[in-house]
Amino acid sequence: MKFSNCLLASDYDGTLYDDSGNIPVDVLEAIRYYRQNGGIFTVSTGRVARGFHAFDAAYINAPVLVANGAAAYDYVAGRYVFLSGIGREGLPLVHAIMTAFPQMSIEIYTLDRIFAIHMSKTTEHHFTSQDFMFEEIASPEEAPLPWCKVMLDAGEDSAAVQQLIGSFSDDPIFLPTTGSFVEILKRGVNKGTGLFRLADQLQIPYNRIFAVGDGYNDVDMLRAARFGFAPANGSREALAAADFVVRSNNEGALSHVIEILDGMVL
Repeated sequence: MKFSNCLLASDYDGTLYDDSGNIPVDVLEAIRYYRQNGGIFTVSTGRVARGFHAFDAAYINAPVLVANGAAAYDYVAGRYVFLSGIGREGLPLVHAIMTAFPQMSIEIYTLDRIFAIHMSKTTEHHFTSQDFMFEEIASPEEAPLPWCKVMLDAGEDSAAVQQLIGSFSDDPIFLPTTGSFVEILKRGVNKGTGLFRLADQLQIPYNRIFAVGDGYNDVDMLRAARFGFAPANGSREALAAADFVVRSNNEGALSHVIEILDGMVL
């Protein structure tokens, strides 16, 4: 079949979904056509497994990449396929952040629990808007290792926070993300390495991997894929990294991707 042994990964917000929070009908039809012709489709998101509420086996037929590639979660089996989590190396960094920025709100995401140190209104909204149950703690040692990721409500201190994280040369890494947040991941983790690892699990050759995304955090995934696609509404970084620019998320970005793939000799 046309798309046998092909893996297509899509970002979620701003790519798969339109601005009103829906998947356009033509996108669902295109994914159905892609799957009927042997294709494997998944989502790659910065959200953690508990924060991705849009899983539907009617259009997703592979584990979902979560936490910006740190993990893959199989929603059908109810288990993690893999996790590249932050271990004990994260504790000194979080303590250093707490010392340098004593009022900063820190979010810690583990496999199945979510924690907050110095809860802020922004962090509380971040949790409640995604229907997260969370626990307030006083120190990072109270959050069981490994961690999928850590998020900091950095606000005006974002540049200074990034400089502090950068001084920890061994591990982990950081990623400026939505709004005032700075995200901390295990070194080497990004959507690109997560995509390769998922392909290995599914025994899909790298030259049969395709990806689409609109954000700064999608750049590594777009570069890892044989062909990377960015919707017209994408960030400057995503547009520069993509091999193809497709219609915006409001105009069926995914259906355009599949149209292009359908016209290729794969």
